[in-house]
Amino acid sequence: MLFESMEFSSYDKAERKARRAFELYEDGKMPQALDELETALEINPSNSSWHFNKALTLDSINRFEDAIDEYEIALQLNPNDLEILNSLAVDYTRTCQYDLAIDTFERIQEFDPEFEPCYCNRIITYTEMSLHDLAEQMFYLAQQIKPYCALCYYNIGNSLFARGQYKKAIRCWLRTAELEPSHPQINYRIAQAYWSDSQTERSREHFLTELRINPGDIDVIFDFGLFLLETGDIESAKEKFNRILELEPDFAAALFYLGEIAFSNRDYERATELFSQALQKNNTLAGPCYRLAQYALMKEQEIKARAYLVSELETCPEDVEILVSMGSMFLRIGEFDYATHCLLRAVDIDGANVDAYYYLGAVRAVKGEFGDAAEFFAHAVDIKSEHIPTLRDSAFVYLAMGRLADAAKSIKKARSLAGNDPQLKALGRRIHLALLWRRIADFLSRFKPRFVFRKSPR
Repeated sequence: MLFESMEFSSYDKAERKARRAFELYEDGKMPQALDELETALEINPSNSSWHFNKALTLDSINRFEDAIDEYEIALQLNPNDLEILNSLAVDYTRTCQYDLAIDTFERIQEFDPEFEPCYCNRIITYTEMSLHDLAEQMFYLAQQIKPYCALCYYNIGNSLFARGQYKKAIRCWLRTAELEPSHPQINYRIAQAYWSDSQTERSREHFLTELRINPGDIDVIFDFGLFLLETGDIESAKEKFNRILELEPDFAAALFYLGEIAFSNRDYERATELFSQALQKNNTLAGPCYRLAQYALMKEQEIKARAYLVSELETCPEDVEILVSMGSMFLRIGEFDYATHCLLRAVDIDGANVDAYYYLGAVRAVKGEFGDAAEFFAHAVDIKSEHIPTLRDSAFVYLAMGRLADAAKSIKKARSLAGNDPQLKALGRRIHLALLWRRIADFLSRFKPRFVFRKSPR
């Protein structure tokens, strides 16, 4: 009897711990809730509900891999629980394990074809896989079961937004807001869609609505700051970035954009101070090293510029204009391999970027590889026939290769676009003289003496 009462007491303690964990979860005290659940599970590790609740708690603090482990344990204890399966599939999506997510959703569908969340949440999975037709199929299947699901409209809105169908995304997200006004960040998403659709006033309205609901949301404040910066409201943008720093002093991106504002105002000392502060907060942030490299080159500090450019390259920038600019700076300081790397990466992302092909040609020309340079310049001219730097430098390269007709054609086109440019005039004269000398040489070659050798008489 004594042992039975002790066992009952232990399980009663576990129940109390689990109930306390739920209360803490509801109050947003996730670490404490986890502690209580772990104690309960030490006493009774075979309770699938507690493993499920622990997984939900881990999800709330973005520990998705750990949550998956708990969902899988819960599923071993209760193999046909649709809620566990659905939550597990969602976390498979969050961790980019898309095949497992799809398999799990399909397993739910086999158990219960009327379980609407397995279609609703699959919209997200297919959207992240860029399988947007399948995402739409899931939306319509979900609609047949639950036509007023706010989350379905939100999820398909994400798919439409990813495809650049901003007006349709807006309609879906407005429907979400109508069905569920408290849906997290819904006005923020609508603001982003209006912004992408160039409807700036409506975008501004929804940004402000979102901030009235949740004035401390740093993601919204930051994006609103970028919106204000893009629309030219510089002072308001500065206010937003400074507001972020009040809420989160270590937010490096806010420091960076304050630096951008100072840099554009030619307050270079203040800008470099802000860029350096941003790097101190986050040394992997893209942007600050690039700007510091620009400033170093302005001061002709090539060694320092090189160090900053190499550091920026380590952030793996994806912006084509930044990559092209970095390529041109590496070219200027004679780092041809780094320049080529940046420019080829830019071409990989945007195969129609004329400046990338131009600078690739310039790198080859500086290295004396005129044939390759001519090919890159030809690509650039194919993209933009009136690109004056390419026409000018291709004329120089053709001149060096002795392709005088091509050189004359390029310089003629360049001068027709910018005839008063002294550099073009000087190059034009050089090509004209080269053509003249070639004509003279061809003319004189006609009068070269011809020697006839005859055999001597025996």
